[in-house]
Amino acid sequence: MTAALRAMEPGDWPAVRKIFQEGIDTGFATFESSTPEWDAFNNSRLPEHRFVAVNSVGTILGWTAVSPVSTRAAYSGVVEHSIYVAGAARGQGVGKLLLQALATSTEAQGIWTIQSSIFPENEASLRLHQAQGFAIVGRRERIARVSTGPAAGQWRDTLLLERRSPVIN
Repeated sequence: MTAALRAMEPGDWPAVRKIFQEGIDTGFATFESSTPEWDAFNNSRLPEHRFVAVNSVGTILGWTAVSPVSTRAAYSGVVEHSIYVAGAARGQGVGKLLLQALATSTEAQGIWTIQSSIFPENEASLRLHQAQGFAIVGRRERIARVSTGPAAGQWRDTLLLERRSPVIN
C-alpha cells in the first residue's frame, strides 16, 4: 500500500476520531473509553506534530499526535505520543511512516524524547516502536483498569517506551 503523509487538519477529525474509537474498542490501545470532542483533542496536542497518512484517494489510514508531558521547563523536550492505524491498513507500513515523520518533526523543534505507554499484549505496536528506535524503559504494574473492550474491568500493566533523539545533545 502506498501512503502519503500530511499535517492533520480540523476537517480530518471525523476520520481520525473513527480510527481512534476503533483502537479504543479493541481494549488493547488505551485506557480511554471514548474519543474526546475535537476541542479537547485540539487543545491537548501540539499542533505542529500531528500527521495523518492517506491513500491515493485521500482516505485517512492512520494518525499520530503528541502532548507535552509537563509544563515545567526542564521537560520542554519530552512529549508523549499517540499513534493509531485503521484496522484495514495495519501491517502495511502506515505506522512506520507516521513514526518516522513524528521523529523528524519533533527533532526539528528540539524535542529529545518521545514516550508512550503500551499494553504488553499489544505486540504489533511494541514491534513497530522498537523497530523505530523506541526502547522499553519500564513496566507499570496494575496502573489502571480498562473500561471497554474484551478486558473491561481488568487491571492492566503498561510498558513505558521512549525514543531518545540521536541528533539532539
